[in-house]
Formats: sequence, structure tokens, C-alpha cells
Amino acid sequence: MEKSLAKPNMAMDNKNEKFSELLEESFSNINSIEGSVVSGKVITVEKDVITVDIGLKSEGRISKREFGHDGESSKIKEGDEVEVYIERLEDINGQLLLSREKARREEAWAALEKSYEVQEIVTGIILGRVKGGFTVDIDGATAFLPGSQVDIKPIKDFNSIMNIPQNFQILKMDRRRGNIVISRRAVLEENRAEARSELVSNIQEGQTLDGIIKNITDYGAFVDLGGVDGLLHVTDISWKRINHPSELLKIGESVKVKVIKFNDETKRISLGIKQLNEDPWISIYERYPIGKKLSGIVTNITDYGSFVELDDGIEGLVHVSEMSWTHKNVHPNKLLSTSEKVEVMVLEIDEEKRRISLGIKQCLENPWENFSKNHKVGDEIEGEIKNITDFGLFIGLEGDIDGLIHLSDISWEGNGDELIKNYTKLTKINTKVLDINVEKERVSLGIKQLTKDVVANELENIKLGDTVTCTITKISDTNLEVTVGDNIKGFIKKSDLSRDRAEQKTDRFGISDKVDATVIKIDKKQRKLTLSIKAREIEEEKKAMEEYGSSDSGASLGDILGAALEKKNNEEK
Repeated sequence: MEKSLAKPNMAMDNKNEKFSELLEESFSNINSIEGSVVSGKVITVEKDVITVDIGLKSEGRISKREFGHDGESSKIKEGDEVEVYIERLEDINGQLLLSREKARREEAWAALEKSYEVQEIVTGIILGRVKGGFTVDIDGATAFLPGSQVDIKPIKDFNSIMNIPQNFQILKMDRRRGNIVISRRAVLEENRAEARSELVSNIQEGQTLDGIIKNITDYGAFVDLGGVDGLLHVTDISWKRINHPSELLKIGESVKVKVIKFNDETKRISLGIKQLNEDPWISIYERYPIGKKLSGIVTNITDYGSFVELDDGIEGLVHVSEMSWTHKNVHPNKLLSTSEKVEVMVLEIDEEKRRISLGIKQCLENPWENFSKNHKVGDEIEGEIKNITDFGLFIGLEGDIDGLIHLSDISWEGNGDELIKNYTKLTKINTKVLDINVEKERVSLGIKQLTKDVVANELENIKLGDTVTCTITKISDTNLEVTVGDNIKGFIKKSDLSRDRAEQKTDRFGISDKVDATVIKIDKKQRKLTLSIKAREIEEEKKAMEEYGSSDSGASLGDILGAALEKKNNEEK
């Protein structure tokens, strides 16, 4: 009986043990689905909540906002199949917790991992800014976009790229930490490289392209042609002269440019804007014949002159020497100002160098010509001393011109360097016109010419070899200074004081002594005579020898000279 009772107990225990295992397996299977994504059916769609049945004993309620920002929630209806994430089978209230957002994230992660492996471009939406960059939603997965990876160039307005679908490249993924780092710049650079390659392969000289000013320098501007940059040199921006590219261009500005040169080896592109318009220098000689008077605007003033714009792209230079007939040594900014309208004359054109020389003074009367018409050499005129220099006096004349009195024309007598000290500025003096040179713009004047040159007149009456009576005015160890007549100055060297070397002493003469001497040199420029007592004595001896015989006749030299002297005394008596 005991045996028969034992068998049923053992059977019962086996059943209980099997049921326990099945129950534990069942709970194990149920618990294993937590954290997984399953398919469910939409049971109800309410205002803020969607109920989903995943085949368990209870349904899960999911907030509508988890169904996305792209309007997915408005498309959900009862009976739709949706993927959901099981967070917990039961919360504290025994409710099943489901998440559509996490399901989408899991789906997104799986898809992103595949894209990351093959370096495939993904699409996302920039949601907002965070420290160091931006958050981006990529089909439910949140990624980080570093600030340095947003664009190729700095972006001023980030709102322009927010909340719109954009392409990104995944740089790094860490599913365990939930980190995804992406780059928008990498996509742009790749597109730019493709566009550059295509553009460069098709570019040709003479082609017209659209571009954007990328950067401006002193020598030009760099233009983005859509993936490739070209240089727009400052001289190719406009036909008219500009000092800096920023005068006509701005960064970010759209421009049309012409390819004027392309180097296929270096891939360098030279661009021009002015080449899109007709060259204003065409038919330049017909439009601006030499001698034609025109009106222009002063655009720039330099140390050597001023630039005058005659027309768009046509400028000429008025050299400082062509600005005024009378103001020669002043800076151009003292005569003109920028934006001033002036009348000019075309003086010269160099078509090859694209230069036009202009003159302002040529449009005015030439005061030197007027002076020449109104005056002639020899006229006496009055003028005011405008300036005193080391070489003479400048006298103000009519027409705002100056005449020069050279030091040598101040007086017939005296040193000009000393005499000029007797004159002061703004003093009026009388002068005589000595020369008028219109071409060189010079008028030579003189003061001494107002009086007769008595010294010159007296010198005209003296010839070399003449014996004259001199009055000693100054005695030195080397010579005697003398006067001849009333005005002529002269000197006698020590060696010319006598034939006898013993008598060649200056101290044997006195001031105001009168001596006879022979003229051996006439210096009309210095207005002086060089005299010699020695030469007079030799000449007198020669004449005596000729008249009274020679020492060969037996008479001594003393006898001959004595006889000559006696005869001279008798003649004087």
C-alpha cells in the first residue's frame, strides 16, 4: 500500500517541477523582451496619446509627440502597425511602458552604423545650439555637430541652416556611450571638390562666370566661382583708376567676371570685370586730340601732380609744372582739391602706356608772353622786392611773375655779395629790363644799368703798352694798389716795381705817391689794370738806345741815358 501511495506523490512532484520550469522559462522570455523593439498595432488614437497593443496582457500608451517632429503623429490611425521600444513590462502601476522615440532611435542607430561603415551620406535636421556646436536629429538619433564642422566659411546667420533637412557625414560613433559626431563641412568640401573639378575641366579664357567676392586684399580680390577661386587684380576691376579694391567691391557680393587667363598646369585663374565693358581707350586720339580743352574732375592729388578724370575709365595727369605759370615750388594740394572741376588741355597721349598728359596753365593767358608784348629790353620799370637769395633779388612784376636782378647787375662798383645786404623785402626799386625769355620764363633785370659805366668808358681809352700816371692807394708786402684817373683801379706787383732787383721794395713808396707805369694787362670783366714800372723803364731804355746810339760807339750806357734824360728835361722846360 505504501508503494502504491508513493507513486502518485512522485508523479505529482514531477508535474510541479515541470510546471515551475515552464513558468520560469515563460517569465524569462517575457523579461528578455524588455529593451527590444517589437511590432505593435495601434488600438486608439486620442488627442495626446496613442495606445498600442504588442500582444501582451496589457496595452502601452505612448505620447503623440514621440511620433516625430515631421508630422508623423498626424498620419497615425487605428490598425496601423508601428515599431515600439519596450522600456518596462510593468511600472509601479502595473502599466506596460512603450516608446516610439526610442524605437526610432534604435532603428536610426542600426541604419547609421551601416552608413558609417560604408561612409554614406546621411540626412538630418539641426535642432539647436549647444556648447561647442549643434544638436542634430538623424531619423530619431541625436548627433553632435561641432562648430568647426558646420561650413567651409564662417556663417553669420545660423538660422539659415536650422530646422531644414541637410546632408552630413558621420565622423565617429560610440553606441555604448550614445555618441555620434557628424560633419556638414565634409559634405560641402566634397561637393566643392566635385564642382571645382568639373568647373576647371570646362573653364576657358574669355568665358563669363558668376562668382562671389570671397576676400579683398590691397592688390585685388579673390572670387569664389563655385568651388574654385580666381584672382581679380585691382587693375582689372575697372577701367578707371582706383586706390583699393574695397572702393568698388564688398565681401559676399555677387559679381560677373571674365576669365582673362587660365594656367592649365597651376590651375590659376585670372579674372576681370572691366573686360566685360568696352575699352574706353579705343579711338582715344579722335576723342581727345592734342590741344583740345576739356573739363574734368580732380580725383587724386600726389606730390608730383594731380589726376583728372575726363570720362569713365579715362584719367590724365596734370604734372605740377603744368598747373600754374607762376607758382612753381608749391605742393599741388595748395593749388587744387579733390572733386574740384577744372579746365585742362590735352598735351600728350601715350596709347601704349595708356597715359594722357594734361595742362591747366595752358588754358590761361601766359603772363610771360603778355609781359613780352607790353615791354622791351631797355625799359625802366618799378617793382617790389619779393625775395632775396644768395644769387640776387627777385622783383615782382605784372601778371604775378618775377624778374631777377643778379648780384653782378646791382652796381658797377663793389662786391655784389656785400651790396645785396643793403636791400630789404617789400621795398620798391627801379630797374631796367635786360632780357625777356618767354620760352624759359625768365626776365632779367638790372639796377646798375640805370647809370652809365664810367669805368668802362675810361677803359675804352686805354690800350696795352700805354704809360699812365697812378696814385698809390694801398701798400702791402707783395704789391701796390693804385688808381688811374678818377675811377680805374689797378695794381703793381713787387716784381714790377723796378728793373733793379734791389729797388723792388714796396716800402720805398708812400700812400698818395704818384708813379708812372706801363699797362701790361686790361681785365674788363674785373674792371682792373695790371701795371709795371719795370716795363716802363725797359721801354724808356729801348727808346733811348734807338735815339742816342748804342754802347758799341764807345759811349757808356750812363752817358746815353744821361743824354736822353737831359733832352727830356729840356723838352719839359
